[in-house]
Amino acid sequence: MSHVVSPTVPLRHGSAVPALGLGTWPMDDNTAERVVPLAVDLGYRLFDTAENYRNERGVGAGLRAAGVPRDHLFVTTKFNAKWHGRDLARQALEDSLERLGIDYVDLLLVHWPNPAQDRYVEAWQGVLDLRATGRVRAAGVSNFTPTHLDRLATETGELPELNQIQLCPTAVRSETVAYHAEHGIVTQSWSPLGRADAALLAADAVVEAARRHDRTPGQIVLRWHVQQGYSTVPKSSDPQRLAQNLAVFDFALTDDEMQAIGALDRGGEGVVDPHEFGH
Repeated sequence: MSHVVSPTVPLRHGSAVPALGLGTWPMDDNTAERVVPLAVDLGYRLFDTAENYRNERGVGAGLRAAGVPRDHLFVTTKFNAKWHGRDLARQALEDSLERLGIDYVDLLLVHWPNPAQDRYVEAWQGVLDLRATGRVRAAGVSNFTPTHLDRLATETGELPELNQIQLCPTAVRSETVAYHAEHGIVTQSWSPLGRADAALLAADAVVEAARRHDRTPGQIVLRWHVQQGYSTVPKSSDPQRLAQNLAVFDFALTDDEMQAIGALDRGGEGVVDPHEFGH
């Protein structure tokens, strides 16, 4: 099958992450094992999972079934608050590798800062240690704010290569994105189409751009992400939607369209508070 190849976004330590991949939450193991090979066949190479998704075994089985060489794939996983510690992070990785059935991950993320527990600096040190072993190719975090990132820089001297955050046109996260740009951190967006936000895909700016480019509203929003240099991980288990989501690299939005879509921002409305939520 002919397929779309996603361009990549360079990471500071030397690897590169595909600009668009497959988010696997909330698939269970059986669904992931079914959907992942289909996504690989369509051209997906980035697969985003996590300990907390409870589908690492299914993702790993799906990748093996797809039959694509391991070095052609980019596998991301994340670990929970119970593993926030230098040595604990090592155990978290070993457990994830066993479930996935692989011997390294391309990107390991601290899933949430969990500041009330106050061990995210130690968790980050653990990720850096693991990157030095080669079993983790790139080191990152998820749902960290500039305040959390500043503390990592102050206490460890090194910032993440990537921060995966909730981001879409109704939650553009300007402060965090600006921090990333200043410090060479790649922005990766989760829930790029909004969290069950039908109003986003029905917004005039999105619908009008879809009509002009003969695309779906979802494709317009995903193009808005990748055109800004973000990596993004939309989730779908529907074959047609999977194909549509990846087919956003053969057209471009105008500056006016980009601005009109970004103007849908509602500030922090609908954004999960990383100080209150975590795993």
